[in-house]
Amino acid sequence: MAEAEVSSGANAVVRSRTLTLLVLGAVGASLAVALGSPVATAVIGLILFGVLHNLLEIRYVVGQFGSVLGRPFLDLLIALVTGIAVCHLLVGVVGRPAQLAEIALGYGVLLAAAHHVLDGRRRVAAWAVIGVAAGVSLAFPGYHVVVLAHLHQVVPLFFLWEWSGRITSRRGRQAFRAVQLLWVVAIPAVVLSGLLDGSLDADPGFVRSVVGDGHAVLASGALPGTAATVVGLRLLTVLAFLQTMHYVVWVALMPRIAPDASASFEARAPWLTGPRLWAVGFVAAAVFAVLFGIDFTRGTTMYAALSSYAAFVEVPVLLAMLVGAGRVSASTPASGGGVRPPASEALPFSAAASWALAPLPPLPPLPPTGGGSRTVGLRPDATSAVAPDPELGP
Repeated sequence: MAEAEVSSGANAVVRSRTLTLLVLGAVGASLAVALGSPVATAVIGLILFGVLHNLLEIRYVVGQFGSVLGRPFLDLLIALVTGIAVCHLLVGVVGRPAQLAEIALGYGVLLAAAHHVLDGRRRVAAWAVIGVAAGVSLAFPGYHVVVLAHLHQVVPLFFLWEWSGRITSRRGRQAFRAVQLLWVVAIPAVVLSGLLDGSLDADPGFVRSVVGDGHAVLASGALPGTAATVVGLRLLTVLAFLQTMHYVVWVALMPRIAPDASASFEARAPWLTGPRLWAVGFVAAAVFAVLFGIDFTRGTTMYAALSSYAAFVEVPVLLAMLVGAGRVSASTPASGGGVRPPASEALPFSAAASWALAPLPPLPPLPPTGGGSRTVGLRPDATSAVAPDPELGP
């Protein structure tokens, strides 16, 4: 028995190392394509994976942290985000008033989330910070839009950091987290510093027929007044790189390493099983591809409005993670309850490591796939496997 446990542990470490190396390889490939043609990378990635990654992102967040997104708070969240989507669609018609209303509703989501997941002094402090940030955003709406677009791309860092607490090997866990910091922090800093300016290229390449000279794409990722400068090109390159890694995480990585979240989601929405969700994603991607081809600007406006749901559904969970509010639970199908990681595994950004164990309805255990159910150096209370691939698509 002891020899079997040692062998299993060794295999887990190797499999954890393999996962880290695969992510590292994805980082290298994403950086290469972003440097080669940031405009084409951003456009092709949006067309192929934009809608699909939103669906998979919502599935993971709702499935893994369902206790935070209960009703009636979820109803309020959906109403606020619907208002955001409508305002975004009206910006082209109404102009600045609709843009300011969209920003105000976005901060309304933050205020509601703070009220939902925080209490006492933390709630008051969060409201104060949100109020100041809202004032700055409303005064400089052009900067708000660009900063928000970039910040959304780094959201996977927090979910991957939380998930990595399941890796039993301390070195394996540290290596995995180091790779995440590499692509979220280190590489963007290098690009923005100008060290890679010689490799940057603003030519839209083979997407010229869709976006023209690419100025609109450059403007979407650049601060006001910098779209035609090298600073704007750096910002777009960073956005294209982060966006590509964002897609890698939600489309390729999370469905493999967190099948428990998918199972929890399907327990709440049995009518939207894995194959159906992937089918919806592919069909919607095809529809938006046509819209992008007809009018790229209007297509991106519609896409941004719909993607607001994925962007803002994460807000309460992220706020609870970062502030350590004690109301986040990572649900597992096997136990129906939350997984409480040790204090040492809390996000380094949070003020506390308190986790609520809010049980969800029990689900049957996941069947072995791909030749077995051994996990990638996961803790005993974690159920998701890395190497087995329970869901490749519809």
